[in-house]
Amino acid sequence: MTRINVMQPWLGEEEVAAVTEVLRSGWVAQGPRVAEFERRFAEHQQVQHAVATSSCTTALHLALVVAGITADDEVVVPSFSFIATANAPTYVGARPVFADVDPVTGNLTAETVAAAIGPRTRAVIAVDQGGVPVDLQAIRAVCDPRGLVVVEDAACGAGSTYRGRPVGAGADITAWSFHPRKVLTTGEGGMLSTNHADWAARARTLREHAMSASAAERHASVLAPPEVYTEVGFNYRMTDLQAAVGLVQLERLTQVVRRRRELADVYGKAIADVDGLRAVADPPWGSSNFQSYWVEVLPEYPLDRDGLMARLAAADVSARRGIMAAHRQPPYVHQTSALPVTERLTDTTLILPLFHQMSESEQARVVEVLREPERSA
Repeated sequence: MTRINVMQPWLGEEEVAAVTEVLRSGWVAQGPRVAEFERRFAEHQQVQHAVATSSCTTALHLALVVAGITADDEVVVPSFSFIATANAPTYVGARPVFADVDPVTGNLTAETVAAAIGPRTRAVIAVDQGGVPVDLQAIRAVCDPRGLVVVEDAACGAGSTYRGRPVGAGADITAWSFHPRKVLTTGEGGMLSTNHADWAARARTLREHAMSASAAERHASVLAPPEVYTEVGFNYRMTDLQAAVGLVQLERLTQVVRRRRELADVYGKAIADVDGLRAVADPPWGSSNFQSYWVEVLPEYPLDRDGLMARLAAADVSARRGIMAAHRQPPYVHQTSALPVTERLTDTTLILPLFHQMSESEQARVVEVLREPERSA
């Protein structure tokens, strides 16, 4: 048997050719390809501005900075998310306040957000966990009357939709990831998108050390203008090499999502009648790209989550434990909020292999392992 990985990025000769062209151009740092990727991504996501960054984490950090979140503010976040979601408020000196999530989608809800809001709350970070779109309108109905900034962490969301539009289009500001485990990858890299022109302009400056003249502007001049560093900035730039890959990947996004949804449909039908397994699915308000295909292992199943992972591993199938609970990690253990759904999902979910190149036989092998304990029980 050959190992079935939990994911594999889909990269081909088009990406190789795109990177080669950049290498031959002599301009490999942030430059014209990055600018083109930003324009094309903003158009695709139906927003006015997109700002490329070195990662989704740095995009989240910049989002909070340009939105004016500072020390002593509080930001409501899900604990049921990669730790970067909680780290971003910490970077600006704010306090992340953990809210629980919906037991079906794994996302924040209007009710869990409202329960976590306090007098010092200035923003909410809503995550499209695993690509499942968060119900943003319901959350905005809670946040907008209170003047709270709604940041969407769409790290996993490229290609998912919410009420007929791309996810992220309805937030005040959105952060994206292009890590290799994401549906659209640039190797590493991220993006910030918003309809606030002033926020986008400041983010462009801050990502480049807050220089008054960008590197592209300076290199375009024979006599480079003197630069002024207008505030304390950051080195959060994307390279043209990464953006060249991103442009190819963006062209493929619709095709990739279609394939992932086909694979997800096969999984869903295959385990629908297996007692004790509940699979992630589209919510009523949108469609998922199934960046992660996660399954909850219920008490009725013959094995617990870790037992099922061990059985998959014995068949040379690589699964992953479900989404982490950030409030269990050392930097955040002091948080005392009751998060029963988060803790249950963290302890009972696992992520199954799903990638564009997955063959019918590979998926059948995974399904066979999932159904085997039921037959032998």
